Amino acid sequence: MPPKPARRSWAFWMAFDEDLMACAAIVERADPLRFRATMAAPLAARRVLFPLYAFNIEVARAPWVTQEAMIAEMRLQWWRDVCEEISQGRAVRRHEVATPFAGVITPDQAGLLDTLVGARRWDIYRDAFEDMAHFEAYIDQTAGNLMWVAASSLGDADEGVVRDAAYGAGVAAWFHAIPQLVEQGRVPLLDGTDAGVQTLARKALDRVQAARRNRNKVSVAARPAMFSIGASAKVLQEAIETPWRVAAGDLPPLNAYPLPWRALSGRW
Repeated sequence: MPPKPARRSWAFWMAFDEDLMACAAIVERADPLRFRATMAAPLAARRVLFPLYAFNIEVARAPWVTQEAMIAEMRLQWWRDVCEEISQGRAVRRHEVATPFAGVITPDQAGLLDTLVGARRWDIYRDAFEDMAHFEAYIDQTAGNLMWVAASSLGDADEGVVRDAAYGAGVAAWFHAIPQLVEQGRVPLLDGTDAGVQTLARKALDRVQAARRNRNKVSVAARPAMFSIGASAKVLQEAIETPWRVAAGDLPPLNAYPLPWRALSGRW
């Protein structure tokens, strides 16, 4: 069962305007892990993370809400246009997510997130990844760009450390999505054999562990962006030990980790 939504206090709602409340509600419904991670962050960080994560949800689901490729392309282009407006310093169209999103990112960050939107075009079609470089670019441009923008918006952080953590978390989340992707006719892995899964999982786990060894290169202010890696290391370890669980959809949940302790200790 998914976790119960966090109880939100009167003070929580009073601190947010209608757009921020809408963003928080979108994240709560669609991304419980990032919702919990954001609720463990200071209020100032929540003001940044909720619009950013709501943007990510809107983009990620755009290819899946229609069977028509052209309509899906148009939905993604709408968000690319939003990123272009931000990057060029133009007025951003009124929207419950786009409006607060535009207020928390820089023009340079908008360029990175435009790349994220462009990468999601893969989700529209049924073509396999061209090669390993294509797959890794997809993970880096989606999970990596999102986590890097989140962390760098909150405080000082080493980009390599953040992207290592994001790669591991992205692959763990990808493993969770594989049964649904296969059901939808997608080809999610270049090598879906047990050996192929183990090789990918080892690489991803190595990067998570490298990031954690260098966690001191991520400032206290930026650490809430890292809480969303969740139990990715455990998921990846399970994929190494029992790779058949990936296709079976039997991996441990990503949100099964002691978030309050991590938030207090900063040991993401």
